Amino acid sequence: MKFLLITVCMFTMAFFFDPWTPLVFWIGVLVLQLLFSHINWKKWFLLMLPFFITAFGYFWTTLVFAEAQSGTVIWTLGRVEITVSQLDHALSLSFRVLAFSSLSLLFALTTNPVTFILSLMQQLKLSPKIAYGVMVGYQFLPVLKDEFVQIGQAQRLRGVAREKNALQRLLGIRRVLIPMLAGAVRKAERAAFAMEARGFIGERRSSYYHVISIGKVDLAMSAMFLFVLIVSCTNHLWFGLY
Repeated sequence: MKFLLITVCMFTMAFFFDPWTPLVFWIGVLVLQLLFSHINWKKWFLLMLPFFITAFGYFWTTLVFAEAQSGTVIWTLGRVEITVSQLDHALSLSFRVLAFSSLSLLFALTTNPVTFILSLMQQLKLSPKIAYGVMVGYQFLPVLKDEFVQIGQAQRLRGVAREKNALQRLLGIRRVLIPMLAGAVRKAERAAFAMEARGFIGERRSSYYHVISIGKVDLAMSAMFLFVLIVSCTNHLWFGLY
């Protein structure tokens, strides 16, 4: 339900080009997170920091380098004249980046990946081959991270010097990546053999040990998201700006 709602919200926001719709929607998403989610806001801010920088980049470059448009000039910077339409376009792009990134982080920080994959299998009839493949790959990510560190430490213990130049260090990563990828292939083969040995053939199941069902919380969340979306899409009618 959360995945479908966020997808609908993103596609809907893509058709609005005024600055107020994505701004109101972004504020609504933040209010929902603040009231109903239990996320680490310090982590959220660190993850959002690149998107804040990107939004500011869109804002500045659109104002300065966009093609001049007719309208009331509100600011002059040297030979650059900024009109109301340019400002609206720049704000629209910036707020859209913030709205989309907030939605993505909301989904990433409040969703259990295993439960999400099981829900895709049960509710949207995702193929078990794809679903279990994604789950196995997701479980391997922390292992690959640890192996990357361990291989680098092992090479330094055996006398491999660490390059001081940044470019040389980047090129030297291949000494770590090649054995790490070889180990990943062996792990993937062992996982495939283990699944086959336990009778996994990729057929759809009629029953599950862990059943994912749609409950009252899902319906309440859907209603709140749709309310925020409707308020965002109709705000310019209320204020009479467009």
